[in-house]
Amino acid sequence: MITTVPQLLVVIAVMFTVNLLPAFGPPNALLVVFFGLNWNLHPVPLVIAAAVASGAGRYVLGTATRRAGGRLGPQRTANLRAASGYLTRRRGRRFATIGVFLFSPLPSAQMFEAAGLMGLPLVPLTTAHVAGRLVSFSLYIGAAGVAERSLGETLTSSFTTPYGIAVQIGLLVGVFLLARVDWTKYLPIAKTAPSTDPPAQSTPSEIRQRPPSNPDGDRDTCA
Repeated sequence: MITTVPQLLVVIAVMFTVNLLPAFGPPNALLVVFFGLNWNLHPVPLVIAAAVASGAGRYVLGTATRRAGGRLGPQRTANLRAASGYLTRRRGRRFATIGVFLFSPLPSAQMFEAAGLMGLPLVPLTTAHVAGRLVSFSLYIGAAGVAERSLGETLTSSFTTPYGIAVQIGLLVGVFLLARVDWTKYLPIAKTAPSTDPPAQSTPSEIRQRPPSNPDGDRDTCA
């Protein structure tokens, strides 16, 4: 197996471009198998290059979605920030969100679009995405003999069969509705903690500038 730099550059370009698509992109793992079988590439550089390129494409997609979400208006932006705060406020929820990007079988395009809209930190999510792709790409390459016999059918089934099309459309609708829901009504909002600072005390200069109290003078005035 001989893997050349131009071949890896083609793999990187294709994987990066495919992962910029907001929906209906071909499965990444099967593209890796396609390159591995047709060009007889070494699996280690192939898997690493494809996983990193996939993560880079998804990161750009999430960033672009975040910038587009900035035009939704203050009310919808506040709703999305409420959802983001709910997911990131507690450590367990943060780990669960990262775990979804690491292990979820759902198409990652809509997941990154949702993360971009909510303003979630994309770097840890992209890192989890790359780690998950390293594992899945390796498994597909290891089963390349089986995948070769049904590669064409499997490659197109995820976005040409009624089920695959329905899943993609359903996820796109979910991303659209994400910005429509008033999450502040359904999610607990973090309350601002009361101030624990001690009350301000007068400085010596302020004490010297105060006029002395004159109880007798006060009584004379009242009389």
